[in-house]
Amino acid sequence: MTRIGYHAAHEQYAPGALRDLAIRAEAAGFAAIKCSDHIQPWSARQGHSGHAWTWLGAAMQATTVPFGNIAAPGYRYHPAIMAQAAATLQQMFPDRFWLALGTGEALNEAMTGMVWPDKPERNARLKECFDVMHALLRGDTVTHRGRVTAVEARLWSLPETPPPLFGAAATAETARFLGGWAEGLLTLGGDPAQTARVIEAFREGGGAGKPVHIQHTISWADTQDEAMASALDQWAPVAIGGEINWDIRRPSDFDHLARFVDEEHIGRSVRVSADPGLHRADLQAFAELGVDTVFVHNVGRNQDAFIDMAARELVG
Repeated sequence: MTRIGYHAAHEQYAPGALRDLAIRAEAAGFAAIKCSDHIQPWSARQGHSGHAWTWLGAAMQATTVPFGNIAAPGYRYHPAIMAQAAATLQQMFPDRFWLALGTGEALNEAMTGMVWPDKPERNARLKECFDVMHALLRGDTVTHRGRVTAVEARLWSLPETPPPLFGAAATAETARFLGGWAEGLLTLGGDPAQTARVIEAFREGGGAGKPVHIQHTISWADTQDEAMASALDQWAPVAIGGEINWDIRRPSDFDHLARFVDEEHIGRSVRVSADPGLHRADLQAFAELGVDTVFVHNVGRNQDAFIDMAARELVG
């Protein structure tokens, strides 16, 4: 049975407020929570970017549902340090944490001053980081010299069961690359037909039988005009498309590009509707793909009203 989860967006809320939203989401009936892992927001209008790993400890202590995080190892975070953080959360909260590994965005990772590579090189770096983390989380002592370096690295506080390491993919090509080694898939919602192609590529690439999570981005409000205004205000910079999201470094540059995103364009990235029935139908379509969890991200600032609506219409 597909669970409906709540996406906690660090870009949009101060950490304390986001913790309280996670508590409220669980009380409303959301069965799981996942968060983003940013050092900068996509837009200056979003205005926040708390430290995800610090927040996870507090939010998981205040709730009982499973949590996930999507992060990019090998840039801001050395893979051994990320593995240590994941192990600590799983040890404190057994079987409640999973981690999706992605190739990252310059917005978050280029601030270290490293050269920001192209996608094939980022894929290769991701696989090396996965191998290091996977071994560490199983108690191995790891020495690895390649795109990342670890010398006699070992984790001393391990959980009884390692947290699963998913791979994050927005395209069928990346999903197929992940299928043979990632322990699950995190992908995007939106058009169920496109999402189905990504999931099928993951399964064809070796991921058959592995769990799949979806992050589905919506904009809901009491009226269609309010829903559209929220989508354009908060998520237009992310909807620009192409390779831009991965390669631009500054929120101010995303805000400049957001001027070119109109109502038709935003609809390709965000499901904009005041109709709960439409959102419910989308969730059912994703459930029919055999996914484990659909995490709903409502991009508007109306989170209290959204959670109340979801309790009535989406998660019951």
